[in-house]
Amino acid sequence: MRRLLAILALAWAMPLAAQLEAPAEPVETPAPVQTIAATQEAGADEQIAERIAGIFAELPAFGGVEVAVSEGVVSLSGTVPKAEDVDRAEAIVNRVAGVVTVENGLERDLSVSADSAGISVLGERWESLIRALPLIAAALGVWLVIALAGYAIAGFGRLWNRVAPNGFLAELIASAIRFGFTVLGLVIALDMVGATALLGAVLGGAGVIGIALGFAMRDTIENYVASLMLSLRQPFRANDHVVIDDLEGRVIRLTSRATVLMTLDGNHLRIPNGQVFKAVILNYTRNPQRRFDFDLGVDADDDPNAASKLGRETLRDLPFVLDDPPPEARIEQVGDSNIVLKFLGWLDQREADYFKARTRAIAAVKTALEDAGFALPEPIYRLRFDPRSATIPMAPAGEGQPASPAPSRPAIPDITVTEGDEDVRPADEIGEMVEQERRRGGDEQDKDLLDRSRPVE
Repeated sequence: MRRLLAILALAWAMPLAAQLEAPAEPVETPAPVQTIAATQEAGADEQIAERIAGIFAELPAFGGVEVAVSEGVVSLSGTVPKAEDVDRAEAIVNRVAGVVTVENGLERDLSVSADSAGISVLGERWESLIRALPLIAAALGVWLVIALAGYAIAGFGRLWNRVAPNGFLAELIASAIRFGFTVLGLVIALDMVGATALLGAVLGGAGVIGIALGFAMRDTIENYVASLMLSLRQPFRANDHVVIDDLEGRVIRLTSRATVLMTLDGNHLRIPNGQVFKAVILNYTRNPQRRFDFDLGVDADDDPNAASKLGRETLRDLPFVLDDPPPEARIEQVGDSNIVLKFLGWLDQREADYFKARTRAIAAVKTALEDAGFALPEPIYRLRFDPRSATIPMAPAGEGQPASPAPSRPAIPDITVTEGDEDVRPADEIGEMVEQERRRGGDEQDKDLLDRSRPVE
């Protein structure tokens, strides 16, 4: 029993000893509380009231404030021009010695009378604006001078045309100079009148508006950038025969908005530059040599090698077909009743028209093959009649009906082919129309961006 009591006493004493050995925590000293005197000197309220009234008399915002003091308690009443003046008056009163507390009954003056605080503040601001008019006029003058200097520098057209690779980029540089000088003058003018915060707000708003317009005018901006890139790259020349995607024609001009083509049937075609920049462009004019080809079929029993050789020799004898590269003939496919041969030849587009020359070549090879005994067969169809499927009985020939004679083929008139019909010189009526359009010119906004002095991409 004694041992149990000893163990319990030891267990109770160990945490107590640990607590005594632990360092004492710092005790925060409470802030001294300002005490209010039990008595007050005679005339103290009058002194406090005079002191506060004297301070408010020096501040125009507190001209309409009434002060009353009793036992150190200050009561404020009246109106002030601004909401922040209410707290300001209370803070001033609390700093006066002897003030116990403040009963703040001030209100903002919301009247619109001629002598109200709001109207007086407006009047003060108007007077400040009148006094600042000379400074504002000077700032506007500086802005105007800087902006005019930018316009004058941008007006050196010859200089920018020499610096820039084309007229479109030169105009872009001039516009950037005008804009930059105008903004610079505005920054300096606002700094002179101390309104740089307004400039930040304006530039921030302009940035937000610019982002919104960028999304709204994405296609227009893309087309404008494509015009700039095309004017630098020069992918074609005026009067080039091109195919842009599936649109074919001769190039009239490249403007800041669109590429103008004249189709092969004489119509104007305007393609947005954004589409032209991303399109696959096929230019037939860049290489004067052009290959033509056509297919002819011979009978399956004929020798295709002999027909190919005869066709090549016929093409080689034509004056408009080039010797280098030489004409070729290939076996394209073997059908049920014929063998299809593909003949290929090269011509110089400066000397021969593509379509005329191809027509002459087809006629010449066809005639040569027929004269040599090669048959150019037509498709053969075999028809099988099953008597069991016939719904209308057919009378045999010679029984009650005479046999119908075979239709006679009309005689081919004798047509004489003259030397003019064999002419394959280039027909350039579309090219002449394009040159007339270029001489006529376009609007000022449709200035041609094609430059023959720059290399073609």
